[in-house]
Amino acid sequence: MPRDGQPIPETDVILPDLLSLTKAAIAPAQVMLDTAKERLRAEVTKDGRISGGLVEANQTAAHGLAWLATYVEALRQMQAWAEKLQGEGKFGEVEQLIQQIAFGEYLWQLYGGIPMSQGEMLRPQDIGLTQEDQRALMIPEVMTLAQGGNTQAARTRLVELMQERAAEITVGASGLDEELEMIREQFRRYSVDRILPHAHEWHLKDELIPMEVIEELAEMGVFGLTIPEEYGGFGLSKASMCVVSEELSRGYIGVGSLGTRSEIAAELILAGGTEEQKQKWLPALASAEKLPTAVFTEPNTGSDLGSLRTRAVKDETGDYKVTGNKTWITHASRTHVMTLLARTDPNTTDYKGLSMFLAEKEPGTDEHPFPTEGMTGGEIEVLGYRGMKEYELGFDDFHVKGENLLGGEEGKGFKQLMETFESARIQTAARAIGVAQSALDVAMQYAQDRKQFGKSLIAFPRVSGKLAMMAVEIMIARQLTYFSAWEKDEGRRCDVEAGMAKLLGARVAWACADNGLQIHGGNGFALEYTISRILCDARILNIFEGAAEIQAQVIARRLLG
Repeated sequence: MPRDGQPIPETDVILPDLLSLTKAAIAPAQVMLDTAKERLRAEVTKDGRISGGLVEANQTAAHGLAWLATYVEALRQMQAWAEKLQGEGKFGEVEQLIQQIAFGEYLWQLYGGIPMSQGEMLRPQDIGLTQEDQRALMIPEVMTLAQGGNTQAARTRLVELMQERAAEITVGASGLDEELEMIREQFRRYSVDRILPHAHEWHLKDELIPMEVIEELAEMGVFGLTIPEEYGGFGLSKASMCVVSEELSRGYIGVGSLGTRSEIAAELILAGGTEEQKQKWLPALASAEKLPTAVFTEPNTGSDLGSLRTRAVKDETGDYKVTGNKTWITHASRTHVMTLLARTDPNTTDYKGLSMFLAEKEPGTDEHPFPTEGMTGGEIEVLGYRGMKEYELGFDDFHVKGENLLGGEEGKGFKQLMETFESARIQTAARAIGVAQSALDVAMQYAQDRKQFGKSLIAFPRVSGKLAMMAVEIMIARQLTYFSAWEKDEGRRCDVEAGMAKLLGARVAWACADNGLQIHGGNGFALEYTISRILCDARILNIFEGAAEIQAQVIARRLLG
């Protein structure tokens, strides 16, 4: 494997012909997935169609299928990453160890059980696979990887290299091009200089991120990153959005999430807005002249958006009066416009009667957070993800201009919202990677600095093993996320891929935060240590933008359908 004409040094922990082994492992994993898919499809088919009732009755199996498919796709993208790096002469020892450990661990989990959550282990038999079916995995290459891939020696060596290369931004080459890595470096520097010194204080004091930071991010183009140039944005790729979200969230998830509001609002307007709405709103969003917030969720509905009850009644002037309640509205106080989902057809009880509005409001202050007539609100105190704050909102004959009905047509709201889910979930997966990386950063530093029994914590194999698996799973989630972003950039449907990236990324972020706190021991439970905040911030990732169970349900329905 040449690198600038020189052979790459390999230690004796790296398996010979690694890429041949990992390439060979993908086909039997796909066979396992295909078999499980056919078995489950037979279980949930009624009268020649997939039955929603039967899918729900077999929910563990359906969601397990989603996880199985996520693992297979993750391995496929890791192989693509490794082969790309090899072709560029960048597949060094760190990358080889990551590839080897990733395949060694995930292949074993495919055979023995995939953790869907802390207390839910998906076994092959749960999705209708027999011992005979599992033998499809028992080819020599898979057995070699399972036996010799994720070893203590490999994990220890990876962490040794991580310590030697601490100055590098990512553990292992990302596989992105030079332009995207320059963007990463720019936002990593900003994060280190302007976010990390203050993030924990913002969290502990439950403070809004200062407007000064928002203004700086606006100058750097964060809010118009993917908005087309003709509408005042930079017209960059979703992959660039991933890199920016990743590095800002690595500093503080609240800062990394500021751009999400604009991303969702811009997607809504680009996909469903009139040309007049695009001309009016997109430049203002791109410059952060107008800050948006998403107002969808209601009390007692959660993910069941089709059951929304907030109503918008058209008056004789063609404007609307909105009445109802919303909850879990992020950054609601300081924003200028709400992408507001409300029911315009009172005779409906499902998604067909919903419409989307670009509802204008006045930004509030600490003393008067909601000064606009017809609108009230109160803060929801939360464990983490505090920098923008969460609110409950009440609307009583709240005025919305008729011209601000998205697309100028009623009844399209749910469809318009669905068109944003891919980008929102890709961006959330990127935020998850950033949070996971922040957990690795602080855990690694603590493990090196903290002395116990005469040596640094990092010298103990179970500590270094945790750090190694953090680095490996971060790279797996990263490659799955970048793949979904590339699919989006190419104009291909990627709801499944985006869902997989979000599903896995959220689990990885929580695992990294949990393990990072464990490395800190009792100190990790103290509020003064950064890892306590990272743990709180990581927990929300499995819930917002589609809870893990909803994500798995969506993936499963697509796979079976």
